[in-house]
Amino acid sequence: MMDLPKRQLGRTDMQVTALGYGGMELRGDRGRDISDEEAGRILNAVLDAGVNYIDTSIDYGLSEERIGKHISHRRDEFFLASKCGCLVGADVSAMTGRGFPHVFTPENIIAGVDQSLRRLKTDHLDLVQFHTNPSKAQLEEHGGLSALKDLQKQGKVRFIGMSGTLPNLPEQIDMGAFDVFQVPYSALQRDHEDLMTRAAETGAGIVVRGGAARGGPSKHEGNFWDAWQKMEIDDLLDGMSPMEFIVRFTISHPAMSTTIVGTLNTDHLRDNANAVAKGPLPAELYAEAKRRLTAAGSVPAA
Repeated sequence: MMDLPKRQLGRTDMQVTALGYGGMELRGDRGRDISDEEAGRILNAVLDAGVNYIDTSIDYGLSEERIGKHISHRRDEFFLASKCGCLVGADVSAMTGRGFPHVFTPENIIAGVDQSLRRLKTDHLDLVQFHTNPSKAQLEEHGGLSALKDLQKQGKVRFIGMSGTLPNLPEQIDMGAFDVFQVPYSALQRDHEDLMTRAAETGAGIVVRGGAARGGPSKHEGNFWDAWQKMEIDDLLDGMSPMEFIVRFTISHPAMSTTIVGTLNTDHLRDNANAVAKGPLPAELYAEAKRRLTAAGSVPAA
């Protein structure tokens, strides 16, 4: 087992590994064709690598069921985070794009958490996050936040989070209701960089998704590769692969607690773990990288 660095997840009592695992790849549909045996292999490899934070969602097809089937017997080795607001009973395999319906009524929140507990074969979720960035008005109008707080009192949920983005993130932070915020962030997507700091200053933990830039520069394709080329940063790598640089840049943000990276490939898992084990970028390199990123247009939102 690798000795991955751990960080405090905000005001929670959780010490989480700086590398977490995102369970979307386990869904078994929408182009992610993975057998049940393969799912079990990667999940156990994640825990064997020392990762202690796993993130999933009702929206992720078979992900919750596979986590429950293959590693619920190792439940004391990891913190488990899922989402709520996802429409219980919806056939997510038939949906495309961002067309997933989300309903923030008490009935749907309660049904969703109870379903997740059954699928994951556990008596509690360490963290439940509102999915798809609902506004303060949506949460207050439908009563979803109050319902989740009731589930917290019952012991089914330990901490409450928000999977948020601009433009709603500032008001979500100001609500003071969330123990954790999950936000997209990487060297190539710095929109939420300053808001991560602001959220952490309130005592909230920060979970990063997209911290490996969706495999960006390693794929040599699309907008992420174009952005990498524009940064003119290769001379700073000093033996690092572009992916190692991206991952270590992400964990260099002082507010970040863990970055969740989804993969079905044990070699990629090992590479990500090795990158995180090396720690944040040296301070001077981090500062110079941010300077060049800013010059290339990768900047925090105003």
